[in-house]
Amino acid sequence: MKLSQFTYELPQDHIAKYPAKNRDDSRLLVLHKDSGKTEHKIFKDVINYFDADDIFVFNNTRVFPAKLKGIKEKTGAKIEVFLLRELNRKQRLWDVLVSPARKIRIGNKLYFGDSETLVAEVIDNTTSRGRTLRFLFDGEYDEFKKTLTELGETPLPNFIGRPTEPEDSERYQTVFAEQEGAVAAPTAGMHFSKILLKKFEIKGIKTTAITLHVGLGSFRNINVEDLSKHKMDNEQINITDEVADIINDTKSKKQRICAVGTTVIRTLESATSVTGLLKSYEGWTNKFIFPPYEFCIPSAMITNFHMPKSIPLMSAAAFGGFKKTMKAYTEALKKGYKFGSYGDAMLII
Repeated sequence: MKLSQFTYELPQDHIAKYPAKNRDDSRLLVLHKDSGKTEHKIFKDVINYFDADDIFVFNNTRVFPAKLKGIKEKTGAKIEVFLLRELNRKQRLWDVLVSPARKIRIGNKLYFGDSETLVAEVIDNTTSRGRTLRFLFDGEYDEFKKTLTELGETPLPNFIGRPTEPEDSERYQTVFAEQEGAVAAPTAGMHFSKILLKKFEIKGIKTTAITLHVGLGSFRNINVEDLSKHKMDNEQINITDEVADIINDTKSKKQRICAVGTTVIRTLESATSVTGLLKSYEGWTNKFIFPPYEFCIPSAMITNFHMPKSIPLMSAAAFGGFKKTMKAYTEALKKGYKFGSYGDAMLII
């Protein structure tokens, strides 16, 4: 597959700037991957496509306020820092993206907050992920992390095209977010409300969760035409023994396993045995899923409508089939579906 095959024209007014008022009131396009047939529903209708003892697998990562606004020493130029990954807790080292990057050099000091509440020094300018900062903070770690949280903003994707607002701190999370560590939300999961999950429970549909802390690997731009030459950045994942057992039991009974989001399918497919069963695992994955790909674990998936040439689009197309998925995207555009993190959803079964 080639990068250019995942190009499509996405008008700006089709990108959702705000979420639906109620999480489960988003629109839902249902794609039957065998026939290519599509249906148009409301997200809460998803329950009608599953039976008792089917299972939904969520990503329970929690987004932290990873966007910091500050100034550069001497010049006072405004800069924006996007926290990607904590490298060393003791030394306060973080991999970050800095914008505008061209103005930042090794040794520069960056100031955040009023009266220089937080200071960072650029110590590496050459990493594939952008920059490495050392935060100059003398207090305890808990105090340092509290300061980061207070100064940071919810890291909405740039394509949304608006500043972060107070409501985003709650809305740009899933209702089952527990494990803090993501710099972007697992957006397919944001359509689930507590009421809908209760209805699942009443019907006997099971739920469980893995963890993938969404980082640069999930949204970094691809710069090569041949997708087999793209190297993913590592992202941290965790699948417990209990979760592996319940998913394997569901598979053995030939019940549906629905992966909620591309981060879930990547996590599940990163930890499969040669016999096609799921293994418990705690560590890192750089798995890149694009068509054609034969899945071992999930038999259904929920995903948002993703940006052109994006990694999540490629992963969704691997599950739904390239031609059928891209055709569904064309139909979604014609029908006025909203795209992006706060947009509508697609169920592929």
